[in-house]
Amino acid sequence: MELEFSGAVYSWRGPAPYHFVAVPEPERTELADVARLVSYGWGMIPVAGRIGATDFTTSLWPREGGYVVPVKDAVRRAEGIELDDVVTVPLRVAMPGTD
Repeated sequence: MELEFSGAVYSWRGPAPYHFVAVPEPERTELADVARLVSYGWGMIPVAGRIGATDFTTSLWPREGGYVVPVKDAVRRAEGIELDDVVTVPLRVAMPGTD
C-alpha cells in the first residue's frame, strides 16, 4: 500500500521531544482498512518513507483517532526542515506476503 500527502511539521514536547506530520483524513481511512493486518504493539504501523531526497523507515503512531508520522532529527537536518514547514511525505506500508 502506498500513500502520499502533505502536512505541516509540529512538535510534541513530552519527556523526549518528537516532530511529526499528521496523516490527513482520506489517508487515515485507507490506513484504518489495513491497520489490523500490519500493526504491531499499540497500533503502530511500520512504513518506509521519503521527504525530499531522504529515505527513512519508521512506524506511524496512532493519535487522536488518526496517525502521525514521526520525523526523525536526521531527516529534518538532512532536508533543512523547521517547525511549521509543509512537507510532502510518500509512504509505503509493508503488507504481509507482498515483500
